[in-house]
Amino acid sequence: MYAIVEINGQQFKAEQGKKLFVNHMKDVEAGKTVEFDKVLLVDNDGSVQVGAPTVSGAKVVCEVINPLVKGEKVIVFKMKRRKDSRKKNGHRQQYTQVEVKSVIA
Repeated sequence: MYAIVEINGQQFKAEQGKKLFVNHMKDVEAGKTVEFDKVLLVDNDGSVQVGAPTVSGAKVVCEVINPLVKGEKVIVFKMKRRKDSRKKNGHRQQYTQVEVKSVIA
């Protein structure tokens, strides 16, 4: 059984026991449970329910493993030739790691 759920504007495939890296959620602590009710699709061993826009009564229960995980560093380098113009910036995206405990449909 799996579900397609929308978390912070992104869609994820949620199965029981799967760990996900979602966009950083503020005001969450490690070990707490979080429920997501924007379930777009539920597949229960071949019987598929598609929501319009969401499946009513369905939710995904997750446990927060790590509230702040930093992704890989991305270097942004801009240069204009023959102008002596260079700009170098770095960026690390922030994520929250959650584990799917159950899919309720």
